[in-house]
Amino acid sequence: MTHLSLPRPVQSLHSATPQTRDIGVTIPSQKPGKLLRLPRVMDITALGKSSIYAGVKSGIFPAPVRLSARAVGWREEDLDKWVSERVKVGA
Repeated sequence: MTHLSLPRPVQSLHSATPQTRDIGVTIPSQKPGKLLRLPRVMDITALGKSSIYAGVKSGIFPAPVRLSARAVGWREEDLDKWVSERVKVGA
């Protein structure tokens, strides 16, 4: 994350010249990753819908992110990590 300091005037009742102070705004250095829907997750993992949701329930597969009342998606970086861990276990 990149820290950006923006000067901000400070009003004073006793002085005619404004002063500045650091308000410490933090800006993320990278944009968030992609969210993938179930068909793409099934392609990446070679798992079926039931296996994916069973893995989520048992805690061995990444949990989805709620997108709306009826839609979920998985973080691409979570799936990449999960796949790489499976490759290490199988090696």
